[in-house]
Amino acid sequence: MSGSATARVTAALAAINAVDRPEIWIQVRGREDLLAEAARIDADAASGSELPLAGLLLAVKNNVDVAGVTTTAACPGFGYKPAEDAVAVARLRAAGALVLGSTNLDQFATGLVGTRSPYGAVRDARRPDRISGGSSSGSAVAVALGLADIAIGTDTAGSGRVPAGLQGLVGIKPTLNVVPTAGMVPACRSWDTATILARDLDTAELAMGIMAGESRTWPADVRLAAPSRPRVAYPASLPALPDDWAAEFGSQLERLRSTGVDAEPIELDVFLQAARLLYDGALVAERHAAVGSFIDAAVAGDESGNGTAIGLDPTVTGIITAAGRVPAHQYVRDIAALNELRREAMDRLEGFDALIVPTTPFHPTLAEVAADPVGINSRMGTYTNFCNLFDMCAVAVPAGIVEESDCGGVAQFGLTVVGRTFDDGVVADIARRIEATPGLPALFAAGAAPSRAPGERLPWPVAAGAVAVPLVVVGAHRKGQPLANELERRGAFWDGPVTLAPRYRMVALDTQPPKPGVVRSDDGAELAAERWLLSEAALGSFLAELPEPMLLGSVLLNDGSTAVGFACDAVAASHGRDITHFGDWLVAQDAAEHSTDKTGQGIWRQTGKALLTGLQRGRG
Repeated sequence: MSGSATARVTAALAAINAVDRPEIWIQVRGREDLLAEAARIDADAASGSELPLAGLLLAVKNNVDVAGVTTTAACPGFGYKPAEDAVAVARLRAAGALVLGSTNLDQFATGLVGTRSPYGAVRDARRPDRISGGSSSGSAVAVALGLADIAIGTDTAGSGRVPAGLQGLVGIKPTLNVVPTAGMVPACRSWDTATILARDLDTAELAMGIMAGESRTWPADVRLAAPSRPRVAYPASLPALPDDWAAEFGSQLERLRSTGVDAEPIELDVFLQAARLLYDGALVAERHAAVGSFIDAAVAGDESGNGTAIGLDPTVTGIITAAGRVPAHQYVRDIAALNELRREAMDRLEGFDALIVPTTPFHPTLAEVAADPVGINSRMGTYTNFCNLFDMCAVAVPAGIVEESDCGGVAQFGLTVVGRTFDDGVVADIARRIEATPGLPALFAAGAAPSRAPGERLPWPVAAGAVAVPLVVVGAHRKGQPLANELERRGAFWDGPVTLAPRYRMVALDTQPPKPGVVRSDDGAELAAERWLLSEAALGSFLAELPEPMLLGSVLLNDGSTAVGFACDAVAASHGRDITHFGDWLVAQDAAEHSTDKTGQGIWRQTGKALLTGLQRGRG
């Protein structure tokens, strides 16, 4: 879909009728309402309003409030009509997204299969005998079929990642509470988060940066990107994966290594022990705390004794009812066990930038789930259940296909990049490598948002309020140069090339490795540079290690903006060789390698030139 919001709505409604998949939706908004809202968006965009998501069609999981649309959490008897949008929905709508409708889900977001709903089992977008994955089932299939551009899901045990993996989508599951949960029906309040589903990472990051922020403070030392050669862990053994799926995971690791990623195995036992606590232990009591009183009352008031009169799903009812019988002392004991497992898991990841796991272990049929609803569901969460329990972040991305030997079919294969708390920028950066791996582009559908070049794309945590300081470098700290690792190991994000305003000169300093010095001058020239973004704490530690004769100060760029940048002291500058005429340190370096003049005559001997010695100097 492309064009105006009005055209997109018209095309989407026609597509919804054509695909005839009513189980995707709990409610599609009325045509007149949709077209009226689309006309308003088109008018606002035409008048110059800043609408980064202008006209993108949004599907919303029906446990997330949309004003005027009944929120059911896939239980008709639970339904209520909210007067206002959930915070996440309101933010996307304010950016120009248009809510197409509310989507089906595993009831009360209790499930990873997409079949536990009185509104029907949501089927896979390509193979209708297979499950969609859940609990954000309708949201995922709506995007996979191109009916919506983006979708809001929720994720407690993997509900935003499992359907992304099975449907060939990108699913961003942020650090807990980075996206406000106001207006969401809780599943397990301590471990719930909103997620975004899209057909490409650019669109998903754009939407997540708008949804998130202001509900949990980003730390001052937040890492915004992975280093150019990330070190990732992966499971030494692969429980729950058939041989053909395990072989594909091995192939994906080799592809990752070919992009410059160092991948090393670790034992995943402590992660899997924590995962089992969510359903097999006392932590499931959180599900009863969320909606148990409603279910208990419904069951007690139903002549059948199971709540079917109001649309309760029997499997979900059984899980949540049993959760109400968990004793408090067992819950406290399991929380203590979880905290110890988290400590061990973080120790296991020491020295790694992220953990890479298969998103799902296999793709079951609807019949297999019907025969063993609890067992299959448990297996689906093998590599997802632990994530929120450990307050980790994750990005699920398509990565390949599996030619299944048991049925002769072809399944989507996905990887999930998992990171520590607040390492959202790091995992997104590594996920982008997977998305860009040669030979894989056919797995990714065209994105809904315009693609963005370096310099236009910010890490989504920055858009969501993480403080990032721009640092401009001209020499050895540029990407690929000898000292770039000093920034990369601090989680700095490379923001692309920039140009200094023509008020500086550049000298070659007598240092190892060779470095340029930048000095203020009335007789300056434009100089090629690059900009990095890094946290306040990272900038502070970088400054603390800065050797003589280098200084940090404020520099002016040729677009009129300012940033922190390098200078050098007057004594060192006076002994340097002026190389301003090259306009670029890398060009000067190349010329020096081919030159026979090694005199290093210093020509920069004037006094009174204003050097940068503080953050406020050099502003213009």
